[in-house]
Amino acid sequence: MVAPPPAVQSTPPRPRRRAGRDDRGERSTDARGPRLSHTAGSWIQAGLLVVIAAIALVPLVAIFVGTFQDGNDVIRRGMSFDVDVSALNLDNYVMLFTDSGAYFQWFGNSLVLTVVQVVLTLLVSSFVAYGFAMYDFPGKSLWFVMVLLVMTVPFEMLMLPLYVQVNDMGLADTYTVIVLPFLAQAVTIFFFRQYFLGIPKDLLEAGRVDGVTEFGIFFRIVLPISKPAMAAMAILNGMICWNNFLWPLLVLRTPEKFTLPIGLNTLLTPYGNNYELLIIGAFFSLIPILILFLAFQRFFIEGMTAGAVKG
Repeated sequence: MVAPPPAVQSTPPRPRRRAGRDDRGERSTDARGPRLSHTAGSWIQAGLLVVIAAIALVPLVAIFVGTFQDGNDVIRRGMSFDVDVSALNLDNYVMLFTDSGAYFQWFGNSLVLTVVQVVLTLLVSSFVAYGFAMYDFPGKSLWFVMVLLVMTVPFEMLMLPLYVQVNDMGLADTYTVIVLPFLAQAVTIFFFRQYFLGIPKDLLEAGRVDGVTEFGIFFRIVLPISKPAMAAMAILNGMICWNNFLWPLLVLRTPEKFTLPIGLNTLLTPYGNNYELLIIGAFFSLIPILILFLAFQRFFIEGMTAGAVKG
């Protein structure tokens, strides 16, 4: 006769412990703890970003309010939010669109120069960076070190010899001399080179196998996947070109060719100051940069991050 198997004693389920101290006096954790701390950290981070954004917007709001005030009062009292609402008017806007002189001509000059210089700078600098990233040639490392050294030289050191050179070449008082010396920007070359190093070279080899030329590989393969880098550099170079003041001030002599920063500077003279046009003109000069950033901002963070870590 076979003996029956021994009965299996079932172990009662252990009760779930809450956050607190266990039997050994150690503190146990609950799954809700990290989740709550993560939520609190997100709220703190969002609050700090809102505060920083508010601080950055204060000057913009102040100059916007100043466009509705008398220019002399703004200069005398300074820009402030403590204003007499009844004294606000649209006289400055009427003057801007009816009797602003050469303001819109300066605005158009700056706009055309900025577009041309940004497009050519991106094209030339990306060509140079593509060569450094994708090709091997004698002295490659030495030439790239020289590009890095150019980044350390301030423009004020190059300004005088460059001015003498353009005068000897007869290029003074032309837009060519504003655009030409800065097509190969060292910072832009370095950024593009770091970005291109992250592109697999197998894509280039596949293009060569399919019979695509070297220029075709650059324009049809590399550029389409480099939109984030192009957008980031378009914003940065656009801001530099639009706000460029010192070099155009040295080489431009005809008032009709002045850019917007130089034109606004001419409103302050020993014989009289046009503060009204200066304030509202400075405010309207922000619009192209805002449009440029809004157009490319979705690529900006991605491009800056990729260019900083790749390679």
